[in-house]
Parts: sequence; structure tokens; C-alpha cells
Amino acid sequence: MGTLSDWRVRTSRRLGLVDAFVVAWAVAGAFFVRFGIGPDLALSGYDAIYVWFSLALAIAWWFMLGAWNSRQSRILGAGTDEYKRVAAASLWLFGLVAIFSYVFRIETARGYVGIALPAGLVGLLLARWLLRQHLSVDRHRGDSMSRILLLGGPDAVAHLAASFNRSKGSGYLPVAAYTPGAAGKLATEPESGLPILGHLADPSSILRAIKSCSADAVAISAGVQLNPQTIRHLGWELAAMNVGLIMAPALTDIAGPRIHTQQIAGLPLIHVTTPTLEGGQRVAKRLFDIVVSGMLIALTSPLLAVLAILVRFDSKGPILFKQERVGIEGNRFSMFKFRSMVIDAEQRLAELQHRNEGNGVLFKIKDDPRITRVGGILRKYSLDELPQLFNIFAGSMSLVGPRPPLPREVAVYEHDVRRRLLVKPGLTGLWQVSGRSNLSWQDSVRLDLYYVENWSLAGDLIIILRTVRAVFHSTGAY
Repeated sequence: MGTLSDWRVRTSRRLGLVDAFVVAWAVAGAFFVRFGIGPDLALSGYDAIYVWFSLALAIAWWFMLGAWNSRQSRILGAGTDEYKRVAAASLWLFGLVAIFSYVFRIETARGYVGIALPAGLVGLLLARWLLRQHLSVDRHRGDSMSRILLLGGPDAVAHLAASFNRSKGSGYLPVAAYTPGAAGKLATEPESGLPILGHLADPSSILRAIKSCSADAVAISAGVQLNPQTIRHLGWELAAMNVGLIMAPALTDIAGPRIHTQQIAGLPLIHVTTPTLEGGQRVAKRLFDIVVSGMLIALTSPLLAVLAILVRFDSKGPILFKQERVGIEGNRFSMFKFRSMVIDAEQRLAELQHRNEGNGVLFKIKDDPRITRVGGILRKYSLDELPQLFNIFAGSMSLVGPRPPLPREVAVYEHDVRRRLLVKPGLTGLWQVSGRSNLSWQDSVRLDLYYVENWSLAGDLIIILRTVRAVFHSTGAY
């Protein structure tokens, strides 16, 4: 448990110092911009009041960030909760300043507040993002992680271990498993390779296992054969040991906005709302697609013209490649791309099937001999997909959504995979920003289904921003 304490204390101190620096910079900058710097600046009169006010504001801002638990280790490194808390603490502080000024009729310089708040908030969010990148690098090396014991049924433990290992940025490192009442009495969990430290369903045995593996937290997964009283007693003991307790229900790929908790007779009930893309949401998404795709078509029109000329003179064949794809609710449409292969690419597909490096359903070859010289560059930076902006503007595609599948791919879809067709396919999506061709078929399906289940306009904006980085890194593009 010393490792957890070390990284927690180290990270908390670093955040405290960074927050203090940013807050001081924002407040001091606002003061000097608003009131200027001159030889007559002294601790007297109007300026002197704002010197003391600035000092009090900086101290209060720093403490507000702590009061909102924005430096809590549990929220660092993954998710948006950290940013939300930083923004909430800052807005609440300045809201209280405004209320205080109004109630007591104190004239507060609006220019001063108008500079300090946005400068400080942007600075804090940027600093947190930079520190998160540093923490992410540490965690992918196996450092700054919370050691976690998985408690539950064998299948649930294996699934939970795979989920944690797949998302190292979340900061949880599975170190052992405990399977109360499990048959077989295995010493090692077969899929994850984690040692199984016990099978007895009594708290004392579980606590000994926690101490033996120096766990910082315990994740209780689905299928655990413990009665509610045992879990309650275990929670008390863990709190006394300063060990975290995490309840991991059998819900997978469900985002936060769809989850709501309600206390009924002491029971924390979890309500999961049904995903919908109807009415106002559908109109908002379509309006967003029209506006953004129209702007992008106008802005990239010179680039589109240059690329069309390069494709035309690079090899024989049409400039655009038209291919039938499957869209929302199974409707077929013609998708456009800049031609990046020779004109007989489809006819040569059969002779290259034995070299397929794709993920099973998808056909991919890293050094595909059918790709032209210009086509290789277009594919590397996803420039061949720019004509799909016209598909988006016309309504057959969306800016963000699942990958548009071929009819032959849809023909072999399992029942669950067909849920991808509940929304329009996208120019980009979670598959685009998570590795593209490097993903396995199972991961591609999981990401697409996650998008279908948890769509939101804010989520689309985040995916678009992540797409820009993915395109410049060219990860998984071939």
C-alpha cells in the first residue's frame, strides 16, 4: 500500500503547486492588465483594495479546487470528471463573488473579473491536461497505478481483469483474484493469469488475501457469492484499512449519462435509461452534420481540386471511387472516396485473399500492391475519405458514427452486431480514433456498439477533436 500512498501524495502535491501557480498567474495578470503597472502603484486607495482582493481571491480559488475534490486520485488520468470539478469550483467561486458584490453593493471591476476567470479556467484545464498526459505515460509503464484485488465469480473476474488491462489509463492494476465459493479451486485465473488467493466466503479470509497482495482497492464484480451482510461488514473493514471498495455491476459499455442511482430502503439502485436518437436529438445531429460538412466542403474545396488533379494524373481510371455501402436500418447507398487503387483492384481481390492481415471480417493488407503512389499518401492521412463530406451533406452518412460496412460484411453479421445499423455510418468514429486497421474485429464491434448505446452531441465533438490527432499520427492507416 506504500506505492499507492507514494503516487497519490506525489500527484496531489504536484497538482497543488500547479493550481497555485496558474491561479496566481491569472489573478496577477488580470490585476496588471486592468489597472496597469506604474511607479505610482502602492498599497493605498483603489489599487490597494484590489491588491488585497486579488490575494484573497487567489487563496480562495486554490481552496475551492480542493473543496471540490479536483485533486482526488480516483478521478485523475481518465474521464471528464476532473475537468468538470475544476470548472465547477471556478464558476462557483466567481458566482459567489458576484452575489457578495450585489448583496453588499460593492463595485467590482468587471474587466478584472472578465480577465481573471477565463484566463484562470483555461490555464487550469490546460495544466490538468498536460499533467494527465504525463500520468498516462507513467501508467502505461506500470507506474502510478492502484493495485486492485478482483472479487467475484470466475467469468466476471476474467472480464473485469481484461477491462482494466485494456484501459491502463484508468489507473487500476489487477494483481490478484478471489473467487468465493468457486468450484474447481484453481490457483490461477486461466485467462488473465492472476493468482487466485482464496475461495472461502468469510470476511477474515478475504481481508488476509487483501493484505497478502498489498491491494489498494477491492473490486467486487458480478457473480460474487457473498450475502449482503458479509459485503457490508467487508466494507467497514476496508474503510478502516484505508482500502477502496469498488462495486462493478454486470453492465458493460454503458456511459455515465445513462446511469442514475436512487436510494430505496438503503439500497443503491442503478437505473439505466434506454438509448434514443429521436426527435430533437436526431434533428440536432442532422443540423450539426449539415453545418459542419458544408463548412468543411467550402474550406477544403481548393485541396479537393488539387487532390483530384493528382489522382487523375497518377494512374488511369476515374478520380472518384464509388462503392455500395450499408447505412442506417440496412439501407444501401453509394459512398464516395478518392480513388487510391488501380482500376482493376476489385478483380484482383480474390488472388490476394491469402495475404489478408485484417481482423477476420475486414480485408486489409499493409503493403497492398493495388494501391497507387498518390493513393498511399491519401490513405496515410485519410485524405481519400474527404469526398464523403458530400455523403454527409446529402444525408446518407454522418460526421461521427460506426464504420460504413460493405454488404458482404453485413451478410455475416451476428444478431448483436446489427445494432450498428441503428444509426448512420460516420466519416469518423471511435474505431477511427482507437487504432483503425490495428483493431481486432471484436474491438471494432465493441466500439461501434458503445457509440450506438451512448451517443451524445458532446461525445461527437470529442471524437472529432481526437480524429484530428489520429489522422496526423497516422496510426493504423493503410
